[in-house]
Amino acid sequence: MKPRLLFVGVGNMGNPMAANLIKAGYALTVFDLVRDKALNLLDLGAHWASSLPEAVAQADVIMASLPGPEQVRQVMLGDQGVLAHARPGCTVIDTSTSAVDLVRELVAVGKARGVDFLEAPVTNAVDFAALGRLSIFVGGDPACFERHRPIFEVIGEKIFHVGEPGNGATIKLLTNLLWFVSAAAIGEGLMLGAKAGIPLPTVWEAIKSSAGNSWVAEHDVPSIFAGHYDPSFSLALCCKDLRLVNEIAHAQGYSLKMGEMAQSLFQEALQTYGADAAELHVVKLLEERVGLLLRPPHGQALEGQA
Repeated sequence: MKPRLLFVGVGNMGNPMAANLIKAGYALTVFDLVRDKALNLLDLGAHWASSLPEAVAQADVIMASLPGPEQVRQVMLGDQGVLAHARPGCTVIDTSTSAVDLVRELVAVGKARGVDFLEAPVTNAVDFAALGRLSIFVGGDPACFERHRPIFEVIGEKIFHVGEPGNGATIKLLTNLLWFVSAAAIGEGLMLGAKAGIPLPTVWEAIKSSAGNSWVAEHDVPSIFAGHYDPSFSLALCCKDLRLVNEIAHAQGYSLKMGEMAQSLFQEALQTYGADAAELHVVKLLEERVGLLLRPPHGQALEGQA
């Protein structure tokens, strides 16, 4: 018999994960601060939780997908939090990108109350979430992980048990470090080709056929060419993750040169375009400095610049 699930946070990433769980036959209750985000899930058969504490008390497994550590702390701890109302013997699975120290704190609080806590941050963006093809980095008790593997297999394609609590956050954040460094660099590569007069589609195909290829080259370049810069992930989230990954390195006793430079670039983009602006506005910084938008076939001069 499948466990009763509660899914907390059904935004960009949580919503498709929740939808796939419903389609796989799980009885799912959903909660979000904005009810409208759950309307498609209610149409699929989910139940709406009008009270988070009551819904938590009735669930066998509580899953969460939240923007960051601040929201995770608010939802998990306190008198109205998940861990205050979860029944002994149930499991909390947090798919958010959180902080190492907070993960360990939540595991300890859960253990004291007889509740298992697994961190399970996910990656591969919204389109892969919809396809159930996320990569998932699970930290926590191995036996608990194996008991809940069927849930992970619904939402993910590549599932890693990475050891102790906190390791999931570390793995997720180091992969995001590589993502953001690549996102900043891909614009420079495209710009070099465009300014040389090489058609941008040719530049892109050459990158993908070379040692310079990356997930960013495969996945993100169309968002630059389209001029929407991938609105599925905000500059605020980029800056949050870069802050967290640099904090991990500092706690380990060293600094990340590329990580600190990426944080500086993304922070500049955030200050220029706003916290809600799309992730690849870090490339728009370069476009505006050069005076050329990276639009096929040869780029598009910014107004007033020839």
